[in-house]
Amino acid sequence: MTIRNLDHAVHPRSVAVFGASPRAGTVGGILIRNIVEGGFGGEVWPVNPKHGEIGGRRCYARAQDLPGAPDLAVIATPPHTVPGIVADLGARGCRAAVVVTAGLTRESGLRQAMLDAAKPHLFRIIGPNTVGLMLPRLKLNASFAHMAAKPGNIALLSQSGAIATSLVDWAADNDVGFSHIVSLGDMADVDVADWLDLLAGDAGTRAIVMYLESVTNPRKFMSAARAAARIKPVVAVKAGRHELAAKAAATHTGALSGSDRVVDAALSRAGILRVEGLAELFASAEIMSRFPPLERARVGVVTNGGGAGVLAVDELAGTTASLAELSQATIERLDAGLPPTWSRANPVDIIGDAPAARYRSAVEIVAADPGVDTVMVFNCPTGLASPADSATAVAALASDGRIGGKPVLTCWLGEHTARTARRVLQNAGLASFETPADAVRAISYLANWSRAQKALARVPSNRSEDVAADRKIVQDIFRAAAAEGRQMLTEPEAKAVVAAYGIAVPETVIARSPAQARQAAARLLGKWPAVVVKLLSKVVTHKSDIGGVVLGIETAERAGEAASAIESRVRARAPDADIEGYAVQPMVVRKHAHELILGMSRDPIFGPAILFGAGGTAVEVVNDTAVALPPLDDVLAGDLIERTRMGRLLAGFRDRPAADREAIAAALNGLSQMVVDFPCIAAVDINPLLADADGIVALDARIEIDPEAVEQAGPNPALVIRPYPAEWERDIAVGAAQYRIRPIKPADIGLYPDFLAKIAPEDIRLRFLAPRKKFPDEMLKRLTQLDYDRDMAFVVLEGSGALAGVARLSCDPDRSLGEYALLVRTDLQGQGLGWALLQQVVDYAKAEGIGRIEGMVLSENEAMLRMCKEFGFAITHQTDQPGLALVALDLG
Repeated sequence: MTIRNLDHAVHPRSVAVFGASPRAGTVGGILIRNIVEGGFGGEVWPVNPKHGEIGGRRCYARAQDLPGAPDLAVIATPPHTVPGIVADLGARGCRAAVVVTAGLTRESGLRQAMLDAAKPHLFRIIGPNTVGLMLPRLKLNASFAHMAAKPGNIALLSQSGAIATSLVDWAADNDVGFSHIVSLGDMADVDVADWLDLLAGDAGTRAIVMYLESVTNPRKFMSAARAAARIKPVVAVKAGRHELAAKAAATHTGALSGSDRVVDAALSRAGILRVEGLAELFASAEIMSRFPPLERARVGVVTNGGGAGVLAVDELAGTTASLAELSQATIERLDAGLPPTWSRANPVDIIGDAPAARYRSAVEIVAADPGVDTVMVFNCPTGLASPADSATAVAALASDGRIGGKPVLTCWLGEHTARTARRVLQNAGLASFETPADAVRAISYLANWSRAQKALARVPSNRSEDVAADRKIVQDIFRAAAAEGRQMLTEPEAKAVVAAYGIAVPETVIARSPAQARQAAARLLGKWPAVVVKLLSKVVTHKSDIGGVVLGIETAERAGEAASAIESRVRARAPDADIEGYAVQPMVVRKHAHELILGMSRDPIFGPAILFGAGGTAVEVVNDTAVALPPLDDVLAGDLIERTRMGRLLAGFRDRPAADREAIAAALNGLSQMVVDFPCIAAVDINPLLADADGIVALDARIEIDPEAVEQAGPNPALVIRPYPAEWERDIAVGAAQYRIRPIKPADIGLYPDFLAKIAPEDIRLRFLAPRKKFPDEMLKRLTQLDYDRDMAFVVLEGSGALAGVARLSCDPDRSLGEYALLVRTDLQGQGLGWALLQQVVDYAKAEGIGRIEGMVLSENEAMLRMCKEFGFAITHQTDQPGLALVALDLG
């Protein structure tokens, strides 16, 4: 519903150009010329009170004079005129405009005046301050770009008009065509999320590429991006890769999780591939639209030249793909058909004299290896065999760009001799590249996108059953700190909080004086060989920086001396620092343990972000960390670990056994759950977290809170990815049968074939308002993979787990209105399941503050209309759509 009335802009039959001009070189002149000369087949109406005709076409003075309501208006008039034109267009019946005009700023009040004029008519505004809109399939160039674009199936969204026109120019020389080219401008109304929603459902768009500079509504963006990326490839260049770390962060995490890392995490979690350069937008979109995501990216390489294979291996080392290990059976099959001098390993070097038949056999065998996910085939020109014949042999194996069901990427090196061969491969649907680096880069696109697609399908719950948390302990600690006006917890408080979420910490004894520190050490030294004494302060966060930590204390006397020495150093270096006392802890020594950091900080755009990596005192210098957006689960936590160099070290090496990976993932999940539960948490450092084969233990922890938000309940509204709403699960009894109602999950797509098979065609027609025989996989993905924010669906399940019915609710962006729909299996109708589902939808809508729900029902669907009437819905039969009734229920 974020695309309401936007369809008028992309399927226009008439266009009015306000500010059209007969003068060459003016914006209005270029706009009208581009539209007319581009060959647009609909009506074109120039509007300018200064002219009676432009280019032989009648020119109208104002919107009221137009012969009809234009589907699309293009406005290029002075800023102060725009609000009035929008109001006139809305009253005339127009519903969408491209506002090219710049200068409609917030400060001037003109931007808001324009939006106020649009609101009563649900009038959609693209821009202002935009180059315009191109719809090449309609031959509509409603822009002041220097050239038109070729029709194709890639949609381009750009926050920079200059980048948009540059890409149009580049695409013309590279034979790339477009379905849509949108210069987003200032996005006063229609933003990138709206376009993603629209393009996700556009059959003529195979892939979406974006140039982004900012994200104005992060939760809306993530919702739309995730919905689009489930259907088709989405690629983005995001400007501003340099790190904008906090200058004076209270925690290491605040400094390490710079905004660009969070952008990476957000785009990856949305299923979007991020690339660095503009040319990569199209190369990556092409390869992603050819092949489905891979479970893994293990690459088999076949080449007639060892050098090409070595180059490929070198390039692969810097990607998330890997070189496949060939099975012994594959080696034996290759042995039987290749010369004795072949490499007997991957890359499979079939020797420079390889004829076409040898190529065909080797590629077929490598593609059949179960440990190979994708195949790269190289050819280096020699005088011993024909590159074209080898290409023909490989092409003969291909089906839909694959061999043996696996993606194949080819690289015939050279220029003159390879040109014909590449054409043969491309005609067979095989991806062809000029260099090994290009081929490996394409594999990396596919591997990175596949990883993002896996993250996209994860829907962690807001009540993780895997995290044992004592929320009351944490709430009490936060309230006590807030009552004192403190943002930073003391170390013992912070450790108590993380311990409440299942993260092990050493025993801590609070000492108020050096004498008490000596007594505490005496007790702990009965069980431990050494202790640590630390400054206890409500102000000082980095204690070691001012000499507030003493390690390796082996006697009680030395513990007392250490406490006194800490006090002296602190008084000398930070005279204003408060000294609450001392924290005495066991000196935990684990010979083979790794020092890790877990943390959380708030990104100004994407909200809470979780950090993981190599920890210790040199954490900023080592800078081996990765960032992910909560909520996490075991799979997402594992992916976060793998994205660091430390992740590989944790697997074990030399005399170091593998660390307890499950314990590390559990700690990440505990931290994530803490962030979900308590919106007041502003930052967390757990550093160092020691991890080895025996588990994990947090030696230090810092937590910063917002005292004003301590009473705010979770789940955290700052999360841009809303967690699975587990609180909406419940069991119901309908007649003698027991059912389970819960929010839909992505895995429920597997329940749909059997569910749909048990629904009569007539019930399908009543639900979808038209007959429908097929439900494509893309449609089922959209039905089952939701954001739980704008869209919600509830399933009702039989005791066996079979799907019995579905109810869904789709909301406006402002969540004032939701549209609902119900479908109950034919064999279970009349028992009350529909009533239970509708009640669930109404209860949910009320809880979410949605003011009104409504739905469209065929007038002949008497059972649904009767239930709605009993439920209290108002029923209005549509005069403009005979046979349809609008049912509505006000919840305010």
